[in-house]
Amino acid sequence: MRVYNFSAGPAVLPLEVLEKAQSEFVCFQDSGMSVMEMSHRSKAYSQIIEGTEAKLRQLMQIPDTYKVLFLQGGASLQFTMVPMNLMTGSKKADFIDTGVWSSKAIKEAKKFGKANVIASSKADTYSYIPTYKKEQFDKEADYVYICQNNTIYGTKFNTLPNTGNVPLVADLSSCILSEKMDVNRYGIIFAGAQKNLGLAGVTVVIIREDLIGRVDESIPTMLNYKTHAANDSMFNTPPTYAIYMLGLVLEWMLAQGGIEVIEKKNKEKASILYDYLDTSKLFRGTAAKEDRSLMNIPFVTGDETLDAAFVKAATAKGLVNLKGHRSVGGMRASIYNAMPIDGVKALVDFMKQFERQHEEGIL
Repeated sequence: MRVYNFSAGPAVLPLEVLEKAQSEFVCFQDSGMSVMEMSHRSKAYSQIIEGTEAKLRQLMQIPDTYKVLFLQGGASLQFTMVPMNLMTGSKKADFIDTGVWSSKAIKEAKKFGKANVIASSKADTYSYIPTYKKEQFDKEADYVYICQNNTIYGTKFNTLPNTGNVPLVADLSSCILSEKMDVNRYGIIFAGAQKNLGLAGVTVVIIREDLIGRVDESIPTMLNYKTHAANDSMFNTPPTYAIYMLGLVLEWMLAQGGIEVIEKKNKEKASILYDYLDTSKLFRGTAAKEDRSLMNIPFVTGDETLDAAFVKAATAKGLVNLKGHRSVGGMRASIYNAMPIDGVKALVDFMKQFERQHEEGIL
């Protein structure tokens, strides 16, 4: 029996995708071999990677002026690649600090230039998106950086900063393809696939073409966006199977009706859980209401022992990976695209049952 997996990543995948991958695991179509055995230079694999890019472009309406790259190293390597490739003019960049991942990006950027923190919500455990003014941004900055959805703290930017002519760089690892967005607002988008796109191992980078090639040849070859853009993501052997799985997930999303349908379902799922949290006497959400994420919903009882008991009891009921990140504790339900509405309803039903038992002194 499959459980309802609320993991923040690697995360739940659509059952239909898993079943299709299973049917093609030993022999992909008429190739006589598994994708895992296939040369990345073969005609069969070229169709896979080209098809995956085409589906992503269709779903996100990516303009022709942007390159799509399939890289490795996760979002963590992008913390280095972004400043290495972009911090080449004024050698300054502006950051809005909203959590662990943005703070790691800031740390890496400081190795290449000046990382100016415009605003931060660190003092309040990153429970909200900090306010900032347009005038605070440096017009000479090489880029402005945000982590658009904060997996650990359950917050997201509902309004993008107006950066003028300065490129906006965004880590979308935990919210990409969860709702409609305008790619033209960004200079670079990157996302580790293991949350909302597919398997761990591939990182999607969407980069405006004029931001490629701003560095000289002293930069390491593999860390230069130009290397990968000029070779269609196949300068070296790419993470072939992870890209194949990404393609299957994108195919599934298109079959669902595309971004508009996915967004509607995500908002419905989030509302079911948030509505309960807002009325519960035992559980409460930890993110500011105006900044709540659609994808990651942290909550607590206020009692660590009771939190642990809830996680244990939920796991026994097939509601797994609800323990909050080690840095904040409590619980967290990650309800990515592949999480069915029934999974969220099952979670809320169990939370109501747990709350009743607590009120009756059974726990």
